[in-house]
Amino acid sequence: MEEYIVELKNITKAFPGVLALDKVQFNLKSGEVMALLGENGAGKSTLMKILSGVYSRDAGEMKIFGREVGEMTPRLAQEMGVAIIHQELNMCRHLTVAQNMYLGREIMRAGQVNNRTMNEGAREILGELNIDLDPETVVGDLPVSKQQMVEIAKALSTNAKILIMDEPTSALTAKEIDDLFAIIRKLREDGKGIVYISHRLEELQHIVDRVTIMRDGKYILTGDFRDLTMEEIIAGMVGREIKEKFPRVSCKKGEKILEVRHLNAGRMVRDISFELYEGEIVGFAGLMGAGRTETTRAIFGADPKDSGEIVLEGKTLKISCPEDAIKAGIVLAPEDRKKDGLCTKLSVRDNIALPNLDILCDRLGVVNRNREKEMVSRTVRDLMIRLPGDQVDAGTLSGGNQQKVVVGKWLARNSRVVIFDEPTRGIDVAAKVEIYHLMNQLKARGIGVMFVSSEMPEIMGISDRIIVMCDGRITGELCREDATQDQILTYATRFEKKV
Repeated sequence: MEEYIVELKNITKAFPGVLALDKVQFNLKSGEVMALLGENGAGKSTLMKILSGVYSRDAGEMKIFGREVGEMTPRLAQEMGVAIIHQELNMCRHLTVAQNMYLGREIMRAGQVNNRTMNEGAREILGELNIDLDPETVVGDLPVSKQQMVEIAKALSTNAKILIMDEPTSALTAKEIDDLFAIIRKLREDGKGIVYISHRLEELQHIVDRVTIMRDGKYILTGDFRDLTMEEIIAGMVGREIKEKFPRVSCKKGEKILEVRHLNAGRMVRDISFELYEGEIVGFAGLMGAGRTETTRAIFGADPKDSGEIVLEGKTLKISCPEDAIKAGIVLAPEDRKKDGLCTKLSVRDNIALPNLDILCDRLGVVNRNREKEMVSRTVRDLMIRLPGDQVDAGTLSGGNQQKVVVGKWLARNSRVVIFDEPTRGIDVAAKVEIYHLMNQLKARGIGVMFVSSEMPEIMGISDRIIVMCDGRITGELCREDATQDQILTYATRFEKKV
């Protein structure tokens, strides 16, 4: 039997009221990519935080490179060659690439930080990974994809031999994902052991050697990826077969709800015009930087518009802030749900109630608690939000349940248009299907649904109509029946200079 560089046996971890890990098994070999899969809340992140020393285990055995480990700490994990790259990047945006890579272990000379030596060291590591970055560039000036590469380089600068990647492609374009995969293959060839956590199952075929599946805090199975079908992997994750990844309902196209005319907002929203009808879902496709998110924010009033009209059910709206859009019946589930969609330190009940105080308060401004309780209970029930109670902080929920809370707070209103920006980013396959069902429910109720997605199968599977953007403009529009990946990509790369 091949020697494992990581061996976890019967790992158990409990939090107040929750058994997060129940006698979980996990192992990793040198020079392999192991996919760690499971739904949100399956315990994947908790297990990896125990491996990296963020959490202490309640029970179980841990061996790293054959050495038994008692109490693991972040410092000990680093000394033993374990590094974790979190989904939400932990970068000091005001510091340079090199300063971030050496953060906490700066090279000193005569009592001062030796930036020159750190720049040289960073340049060498970046060069080994074929990452074209100047070590003196301020990290805050880099796109998310490049920041991701800096995190990997930072991990390797600590001489990491075990690399944990948590949803590393969630904010990357197709080209950037290819670049990341090339780096992962090189690391594998260099003998690094890589734990790869992702909900994008279509990625696995390109880099993964083995798969470990967890469900509800329990170990389910481990096997070679080539010996497992995608149906078997999904069934292992959710405990049942998901027969339809992209459920759709057929609705009669109704009256025009929304019309956007010649909308301009900064450099990324230029002369945008489109229509949205009752009973349809319109998907916005395009590469990163195409202006899709900026368009949704301008419609919602989160960003100021320079010119253009927004017409809802025949009435021209004056939207200068989100409050105007919400009162008119246009709501947004934003791309960054933690930053823009939730108050993570407040309870689920408060998050659902907060944007609906005009409905819940009486004439004196006092919240009707019975009405609030009914609203929250209905939302939790209808969206099947899994939580121990509505008083739990929203920030403690899994990604899928957080997304449901973001959407659920708008369903109590008489909203006519619901905009989703990357609604399934960072959530598991079963939670994705639930979001699709939710979008179909809104569509069946005659509500106009528009959504932005960077996942091509999702755009093609859920949309009734697809609008493609490039360089801040709409460059194509396709009916679902006529849409192909090649046609969408053709429109998505129609830059002005190439037209």
